[in-house]
Amino acid sequence: MRLNKYIAHNSKYSRREADALIEAGEVTLDKRPLKEFGYEVQEEDRIFVKGKAIKVTNELTIIVYNKPKGVLVTKKDDRGRATIYHKLPGKYRHFTPVGRLDYASEGLLLLTDDVEVATALMESGLDRTYNLKIDKPVTKEMVDAMKEGLVLDDARAGAHEKSKIYAMEFAPFAHFEVRSEGKNFTKLRVTITEGKNRELRRFFAHFDAKVLDLKRVAFGGIELNNLPENKTRYFTRREYDDVHKFMKRWRTNKVAEVKNARNAQKQEEENKRRKEQEQHTTAKTKKYKYKD
Repeated sequence: MRLNKYIAHNSKYSRREADALIEAGEVTLDKRPLKEFGYEVQEEDRIFVKGKAIKVTNELTIIVYNKPKGVLVTKKDDRGRATIYHKLPGKYRHFTPVGRLDYASEGLLLLTDDVEVATALMESGLDRTYNLKIDKPVTKEMVDAMKEGLVLDDARAGAHEKSKIYAMEFAPFAHFEVRSEGKNFTKLRVTITEGKNRELRRFFAHFDAKVLDLKRVAFGGIELNNLPENKTRYFTRREYDDVHKFMKRWRTNKVAEVKNARNAQKQEEENKRRKEQEQHTTAKTKKYKYKD
């Protein structure tokens, strides 16, 4: 495991803070300052930060947090706005969020002390369910796009003004239902299998519909239920069992992906070698033909 990731996983420090500590010479390996950002920590290594030994944490902890509106999912904000780490108890300061909910969104956010688990869940195709409200009735075009998916060369509408993501492809929704509607609004419950940047806001903005409220109520079978706003709860035993099973499949798939990539590379190199050999043989044959 890389040094900054190792520190973030086993201490209260974030990866950025770990990088700053490494640069400042505050990280040592058996009293020797470690300034190699890419250093791979070995099992027998004893890493110290500011003179205190890092204790390896093997036990996985995941919490469910009901994020309020008006709070950012980030460590720090250059404009001084509140972040989830201002709201959460200090013991969760080193936890990594599984994806993000934007400033104006609320609801279920998972956080864990295991970076690998956070990454796996974030990159997964697990269901994400939201309750949302838009400022107009649902149109046939919206329904078709929810059923069939949508590809936009310009998906900036609904995005943050500083976003550098222009184009976006939206997979078909896993499920959607209209819960209530009026002349100037529609309330929906939708389930998607991706976690792209402001995905739902961009999707509905394409149809000139503004998302007025957006609340995530479930992620991968984990439900918000009656958890009060700005409160947390630990995973249940069953939920931990499900995550361990998921991680076992995820790691198996990752190993298979690496093997497939290596095999594909070997095959490509073999094909290239054979092609060069054939070209060499053809050139040689032509040479002797002209001699005769």
